[in-house]
This record gives sequence, C-alpha cells and structure tokens, in this order.
Amino acid sequence: MDKRDYYDVLGVSREVESSDLKKAYRRLAMKYHPDRNPDNADAESKFKEAKEAYEVLSDGQKRAAYNQFGHAGVSQGGPGGQANAGFRDVFDEVFGDIFGNRGGGQQRAHRGADLRYNLEISLEEAVFGTTSTIRIPNRKDCKGCDGTGGAPGSSPSECQTCSGVGQVRMQQGFFSIQQTCPRCHGKGKTITDPCRECGGQGWVREQKSLSAKIPPGVDNGDRIRLSGEGERGDQGGPSGDLYVEISVREHPIFARDGNHLYCEVPISFPAATLGGDLQVPTLDGQVNLKVPPETQTGKLFRLRGKGVRSVRGSGVGDLMCRVVVETPVHLNKKQKELLKTFDEAMRNSSKTHDPKASSWLGNVKNFFEDFNS
Repeated sequence: MDKRDYYDVLGVSREVESSDLKKAYRRLAMKYHPDRNPDNADAESKFKEAKEAYEVLSDGQKRAAYNQFGHAGVSQGGPGGQANAGFRDVFDEVFGDIFGNRGGGQQRAHRGADLRYNLEISLEEAVFGTTSTIRIPNRKDCKGCDGTGGAPGSSPSECQTCSGVGQVRMQQGFFSIQQTCPRCHGKGKTITDPCRECGGQGWVREQKSLSAKIPPGVDNGDRIRLSGEGERGDQGGPSGDLYVEISVREHPIFARDGNHLYCEVPISFPAATLGGDLQVPTLDGQVNLKVPPETQTGKLFRLRGKGVRSVRGSGVGDLMCRVVVETPVHLNKKQKELLKTFDEAMRNSSKTHDPKASSWLGNVKNFFEDFNS
C-alpha cells in the first residue's frame, strides 16, 4: 500500500514553519496515542503514521530530500515495532515544554538567557566606528560560600521531596511522567543553613564593564553580538549572549537614509541668482560646491562618495545637498526701496524672469477657462 504524503498526514502545507509543524504533530499524537485508544488498531496506525511524518519533516536534511524525491529520498522504513518504540526522543522535543524534563537523574545544564543592551551613539561614531565601554548586570559566585549557597561549615541535605533523585513522578492524564523536583530544582539537595551574603542562591549580582567594538557603517536597529556575555547558565550550562542594539542620535546637520546623507544648504537670493562657490560641510570636512546662476530653491546637488560606507560592504553612499533660497529679513528703508526699484525693473522687462510663477499662473488661467466652459 502506498504511503500518504507526509504533509497530508499532518494536515499542513509544504511551506509550514517548524513551530506550526510541531503543533500539528502534537495535536495528532495526543488524539491517537495508544494509551488513549487501547485496543484500537486504527488509532495506533494513525499514531505511527504521524510520528513517521514528523520525524522526517522536522529534520532539515530529511525534509529537503523528501521535498525533492518523495518517500524514496528518505531512508525511513516505516514506523514498525511497538507503538511506544522510539517515541521518547520525539516526546521530549514536542511535549517537553508541557511536561518538563523526562527521566531520572539530576537536572540538565541550561544555557543562560540572552541579554540586550541599547547603546546610543552619534552619527560620526556610527559612520566611522568606535569602541564603547558599557556596564551590564552580571551574576558571579558568592565569595561567602564559594557558590554553594550554604553557610560556611554547613552541608546541603538530601531533598525530602524527591529523596535526592532530583525528579518526582506525576500522573497527568494518560501519561505517567517524571518532572523536575519543584523544591530542589533537580539538584537533589536543599540548603538548610543558607549563606547570609547570597541568601542561599550561591551567586550575587554585580555590574560588569565590557568593551563593545562598533564597526563603521552601523545604523539604527543594527545589533552587535558579544558571545558568552549574557546571563550565566545553570548547572554548569554555557552563558547566553549579549546583543548590543544600536541607536543613532539625531544630527543637527545631516540626515541619513541607508548609505546616503542629506543636508540643507541655505543660500542668499543674490547667490542663487548670480551663482558662485559655497563651502559645504561633510563628515570629512568642508568641500567646495559650485552653484550655477539662476539656481532655484529645492535644487539637489550630489557629492559622490561623501556618504556612508556600508557595514555590509556594499559601497559608499553620497551626500545630497538641497539648496534653500532664503528670503531677506530685517531690511532697512534703503534696502526696501532698492528692492522695489528692482521689482519694477523686473516687471517692465520684456523677458520673463520668473518661469515657475509664469507657468503656474498659466495653469491657473487654463483651469478656470476649462471650468467655466
């Protein structure tokens, strides 16, 4: 008899994420588990089928081979055997978050939690890179008890709840499972005379200084990982990582968009009309910008290579300078008279000196003529 498609067995699409795949298998395993369906051959068969499908699709290499070649691409000889055979490894993965650690012995080592640190830097530091000293909370072994949690001279006692095993057996529905002892947390021992300095925890909290190297070109939201600098692990487990998240302060002159920088350059009315040279600031110093005669406000000038070199190595951006023509303010009487004389000369000229205004007025005239027709 031909096998059913594994995706159909679990009732998921071929693009299913691992978390949804696990949920689908968990639902079927709970429904068809033999302990819930004694002497039900059909349920047992569906349980084996779901287990086989999940074992293949939850493995990246097997799933890729199955997607390309179907059942022939995976060395899966069928579920076979007893209903519970080989079930423990899948059970631990899928149901471990519900029922906790299975099996006897002490609590397993756990990796410490990852930490995040928000670091605010200037635009110049983001563009050219920097090294920042940061301080984060950290756990270290208590000196008073050398990390044991007990007062000097005392010894831990056997846990009365689990009799030193570190696990307790619990009945939950149709499962009889072992769970980490809630009293000793899997250690099998309890502290009867706790250390006064750490309260029996075995560790104290302190501030730790770290040097974080910020590479050139970072931007808002970028993260730098400091491996092993996160929360300390339990039961000898490895420490987590520290992620330094970058936040770039607003700059008084420049605005950044990707690898490009933008700035506004105010110029006077005579300079915009007659043209000339302007000194424009960049992050490398001042450069000369040649403004042609009759430059209009809003004109954008590009200074190539004066932007930001990407942290991912995709080249250097440009600096975009937007010209803003300023209207004169605080004019005295003579200056106002000169402007009036200039305005009259412009109006009496046979040439058009304000092309945008003339074009706009023409469009307004056409609009009303069409509207009234």
